[in-house]
Formats: sequence, structure tokens, C-alpha cells
Amino acid sequence: MAATTTLYRILFHQQNEVWELYARELYQSDLWGFIEVGDFVFADRSKVVIDPTTDKLRHSFEGVQRSFIPLNMVLRIDEVEREGTPRAVRSTGKIAPFPMPPGGPRQDD
Repeated sequence: MAATTTLYRILFHQQNEVWELYARELYQSDLWGFIEVGDFVFADRSKVVIDPTTDKLRHSFEGVQRSFIPLNMVLRIDEVEREGTPRAVRSTGKIAPFPMPPGGPRQDD
């Protein structure tokens, strides 16, 4: 029986675009206010037709082992059964940032 691996779809706001990526690793980062994303999943490059937005994302994350995404930029995280097409879509409206507590993380004395 083959072991199943968890796959996540991460949607986040990046420079007036909404990026949709697929990854196998997702953690709350030790850097306060970030999520840590690793093991990015992209479709097979051997296809005859290449989507320019998918290719843009593939090149953006080429050679990246882990990426740290600010929590206030994350729109949605889903656990999915199979990968879809990673894409970058122009943002059409205002996106409100995720509410954060004032003053940063609590320091225990």
C-alpha cells in the first residue's frame, strides 16, 4: 500500500497578484508572523503547451528549498487530494490583511 503524502494549496497576495501554489510541507515558522512552505509541486515540464503564469511561478521558485510567507498575505490554505495548476492572477480588488495582535508575540518573563 502506497503511503499518502499531504498536499496543500496555498493562496496568497504577492505584488498586486494572487498566487496559488501547491506544496507538500507547510509549517508555522519560528520567524514570528510567517508560515514556512517547502517541497513545491509543479506539473510535468514535458507538456507541449506551457501556461505562462505557471512557468513564471516555476521560475520564481526554482532552486528555493523553503519560502517564508507573511501571515498577513495568506488568503487561504487548503489540504487537497491532488495538485492543480499553480497560477498567478492579477488582483481585482482590495484584500484586507489578516488581523494581527498589536505589539508582536508575547514575551514570557
